[in-house]
Amino acid sequence: MNGIQVEIRSTSFDPWLELMRWGGDPAAVAVFVGRVRPIAIDGRVLQALELEHYPGLCERQITAMAERLQQQHGAGAMLVLHRVGLLRPGEPIVLVAVEADRRGAAQRCSAELLEELKHRAPFWKREWCSDQGTWLAENTPL
Repeated sequence: MNGIQVEIRSTSFDPWLELMRWGGDPAAVAVFVGRVRPIAIDGRVLQALELEHYPGLCERQITAMAERLQQQHGAGAMLVLHRVGLLRPGEPIVLVAVEADRRGAAQRCSAELLEELKHRAPFWKREWCSDQGTWLAENTPL
């Protein structure tokens, strides 16, 4: 089984530079870059998104998700970078890259891992639209 790299960062990153540092020479790589939306879940203009996580547990859970999906789809190396802290609209919040011998395996594995991150990883999100933030009880749909 090929390597899985999971990193939670409190500082910004350039997704394309990260990919250049990470990449090997696979037949296919599925890449997803998520950015902070400019609109809150209730439709208001978003000033910032704040993310918190449970250090250590979060990385272990994401790694376990990735290992299971890697095996299920026959994927190769995987990279997951996720931000925490205070992020502004437009900033990269997540980078997922999945290598495989075929595009289908890479794309399916990447898509499923993103859904797992969105709905099962232990992140807590607070939207700031004014002087008061609102903790989100659920995530946005696909």
